[in-house]
This record gives sequence, structure tokens and C-alpha cells, in this order.
Amino acid sequence: MTSVNESEKQPTLLEQMGGVSGLLFSSLPVVVFVLVNAFAGLMPAIWSALGFSVVIGIVLAMRKGSIQPAVSAVFGVGIAAFIAYRTGDAKGFFLFGIWQSLVYGGVFIASILVRWPLAGVIWSFLNGQGTAWRKDKANVRDYDIATLVWALVFCSRFVVQRWLYDEASVGWLAAARLAMGYPLMAVALVATVWAVRRSDKRIKAALAREEEENRAAEERLRAQAEAEGEPNIYDQMLDASTDHRPAPARAEDR
Repeated sequence: MTSVNESEKQPTLLEQMGGVSGLLFSSLPVVVFVLVNAFAGLMPAIWSALGFSVVIGIVLAMRKGSIQPAVSAVFGVGIAAFIAYRTGDAKGFFLFGIWQSLVYGGVFIASILVRWPLAGVIWSFLNGQGTAWRKDKANVRDYDIATLVWALVFCSRFVVQRWLYDEASVGWLAAARLAMGYPLMAVALVATVWAVRRSDKRIKAALAREEEENRAAEERLRAQAEAEGEPNIYDQMLDASTDHRPAPARAEDR
């Protein structure tokens, strides 16, 4: 049974993203772009970043790891490289990520306003737990806090990197993108885990209270039936289900 459960265990979010090495690999194209641009110019930097993204995919595939970070990196680098090519400026490489942060921040804030905080929605979707957490206002409040942390992460990325973009500081743009990437995401994940644990405790406590109330109600009805000399309704239901059970097949009928 243990081996079956282990084989059916779903990979964690970090494992789906390729682990720590996958996260690091997906950040390297930005570093390559900045370095090559400083020494060789825009077009060599664009091709170097794209080529390095493809190399990442090959390396992760050979290691039998997840290629999701490589696919995301190639897609993101491709869009960033196209914008840099169209604008003719190295700082255009970061423009897509800047506006992407603003959109994400706005979506997370909107989810709080409509009382469907995305931290809770995404977590329940990934774990198949449904929307039971929304029945408790305290759970919604905790997920509101976690969602607000995510919104602050994305909005701070937009504000800082947009300012650096206006200053045309490519090197500092790259540094800000790396520094405000996974480190800030880790802070938001900690806030999400905090909300999840508090929500799970409340849900388990509510289920335990419901079971206790049902058990107490059953005992009261049974005691009342015995006091009035009436047959117990639960025993009748059990007997009825037993009577309607199909008889086991005889050996000669098989």
C-alpha cells in the first residue's frame, strides 16, 4: 500500500518547476543577455540568450528532469528578444516582464475585491481541495493577506523596474529582475503556506465539530426511542439494508 501511495504522490510545485537547479537555469539567459550585450552588442546578445535557453532545455532533458523551466524560459526570452529587436534597444528585453508584473499585480488585487483571493483559488486547484475554505470568513481573510503579499511582489517589481527602464540602466534592470524574482516569490510562498495551514486547521476543526454534533444527535434520538419503547430507527435502517443485500452465490450456481 505504501509503494502505491508513493507512486501516486503528486510532484510538488518546486519539482514541477525543475527543482532549484531548474529555477537557476531559467534565470541564466538574462545574465547571458546582459553580458554579451555589454561586450558584443544587441544582436549577439539576443541570439546568445535564445541559444542558451535551448541549451538549458537539452541539459534538463538529458538529466531526465522537468523541461518546464526551459520551455518557459525559451518562450519568455523569445518575446523579450523580439521586443528588444523591434525597439533596437537592449532595455526593451525587459519590457515584457515589467508590464507582465503590472498585469499580475492587478489581477491579484481584483481577486481580493471580488472575494475570491487567488492564493486560495490557485492552491485549492493545484491540490484538488475544492472551495470549502470559502465558507469561513477567517479563511478568506487569511488568503486575502497571502494574495495581497503576491500583489505587492508584482507591483513592487513593476515600480522599481519601470523606473530603471526609464533610466535606461540595463545592468541594474538585470540585477533588479534577479533580486526581485525568486527571493520575493519565496516570501509570497511563505505567506501562502501560512494561510493554507491556518485554513486547514479550521476546516479539520469544523469537520470534527460536525461529526461530534451528528454523533450526539444520533445518541439523543436513540435514547428517546428507547425511552418511548419504540424500535430504534437506526437499527431498522441497518436491518433493512441487510435484508435487501443479495444472497451469496452457491457453489453449484457458479
